Amino acid sequence: MECFDRFVAIIAKLRAPGGCPWDIEQTFESLTPHIIEEAYELADVMRREDAVGLQEELGDVLLHVIMLSGMAAEKGWFTVSDVIEDVTEKMIRRHPHVFGDVLAKSSDDVISNWDQIKILEKADQTSIFESIPVALPSLMRASKIQKRASREGFDWDSIEGPLDKLKEEVLELEGSVLENPDTIEEELGDVLFSMVNVARHLSVLPEEALQKANEKFMKRYALMGQLIQQDGHAIGKLSLEEKETYWNVAKQILAKEALE
Repeated sequence: MECFDRFVAIIAKLRAPGGCPWDIEQTFESLTPHIIEEAYELADVMRREDAVGLQEELGDVLLHVIMLSGMAAEKGWFTVSDVIEDVTEKMIRRHPHVFGDVLAKSSDDVISNWDQIKILEKADQTSIFESIPVALPSLMRASKIQKRASREGFDWDSIEGPLDKLKEEVLELEGSVLENPDTIEEELGDVLFSMVNVARHLSVLPEEALQKANEKFMKRYALMGQLIQQDGHAIGKLSLEEKETYWNVAKQILAKEALE
């Protein structure tokens, strides 16, 4: 496409001698936090179904894809055309029910075929966890680790197992708090890992669930502050019990609004 070729040429010019000093100085390492930030910004507008923001954030992600591909081309590794060709072939290879003669009657069949093909592609890996990026958010990485183990049969058959394990880990954390503070971090990590396992069995994305909980807390807290202010009080001077009363009122108001 003409617009795509023009964009690639513009990014190349930014990196060329006489281009933009900032762009020229960038490395794979320096751009790492930027591409992560862009991914989160894209996820945010997707969650809110913000059409204008979605167009802008997709452009920002595309910008990084093109720039990183250009930097790879400068090193003689590959070009953006190679990137596109590679992912094109992968999509064809991993959709044999569309481009081949494999049958897939449901989404579960598609996922099963995808996983089997992916395993064959990664047959030279020494560990099933090898391709899971360390840089992933911890909740997301934990979910991926558990899914890989599940593929090899290391998993519970029902939700009761993960729930019982979570209760067990919470008791161990309580024991650490009361008797062995040196193990608190380890035990808290086990609780979080177990919570991710529960979420996985319930088909809930833990990162999304926590994000929604964050938003809910901030919304309730803001309303609580407004109610306190309306009654002529300062939040810092109220007792915890008084704040809890206002918190519960805010909770009821927001719950009622959600039903309207």
